[in-house]
Amino acid sequence: MEAIMLKTLKKPLAAALLGGSLLAAASAQAATITVAIAANFTKAAEEIGAAWEAKSGHDVRFSFGPSGKLLAQIQNGAPFDAYFSADTDRPELLVEAGDARDFFVYARGQLALFSLDLPVDERAEAILADGDFRYLAAANPKAAPYGLAAQQVLEKRGLYQRYRDAGKIATGESITQTFQFVTTGNAQLGFVALSQLRDPESPVAGKGHTWMPPAEDYDPIEQGAVALTRSEHPEVVDDFLTFVRGDAGAAIIAKYGYDTP
Repeated sequence: MEAIMLKTLKKPLAAALLGGSLLAAASAQAATITVAIAANFTKAAEEIGAAWEAKSGHDVRFSFGPSGKLLAQIQNGAPFDAYFSADTDRPELLVEAGDARDFFVYARGQLALFSLDLPVDERAEAILADGDFRYLAAANPKAAPYGLAAQQVLEKRGLYQRYRDAGKIATGESITQTFQFVTTGNAQLGFVALSQLRDPESPVAGKGHTWMPPAEDYDPIEQGAVALTRSEHPEVVDDFLTFVRGDAGAAIIAKYGYDTP
């Protein structure tokens, strides 16, 4: 099972240049918040976090993982300050329970079929229909919205149950694990997030073949975020969420292959 990743971004180097009393004052006022982030948004979140830290002087730590597992951790008391899901249902549940506030859609994801070797950019429909491959990777549809979208694309073509019965679907616990299945060649093709292919540090940057399923073939992947009411730094959380919704945050989100509201 894929481990939840916890990352801490480093404070800007400029802070090290502050002199004595200024440094002490900045340290006293700085706060650290911890944000639970859907795995598909990893690279965008890291870049947003670095930009916000440079602007605000605060720190942000990210816990990356499947949206469903992160929600379970929150419901079991995990000390997160905000939650960025890969869907809207889960954060809305937290709002309804009184555990969260300030719900908004921060990004709309795009599903992509990727293969290192198979020409899905030219023959996706035929390749899917033929099924002449050992494994097709897709995220768990119960835990990851991108997995549900992949299931819907296959069901529209009458292929999902056929592939399941044949043992051809390699199920990743998150979209991150699914991406690893495809990029390592353990699966010959797979449904991933377009954002993973847009990442300039992606191991498959400039490689392979990509097909974008028609948007009407799957439910919109609207990704919602909330501030958690248990946070001890609500003003800092609000500042971070405002940054995400601002022009600088939107530019980073678009850069990684998402539509923005």
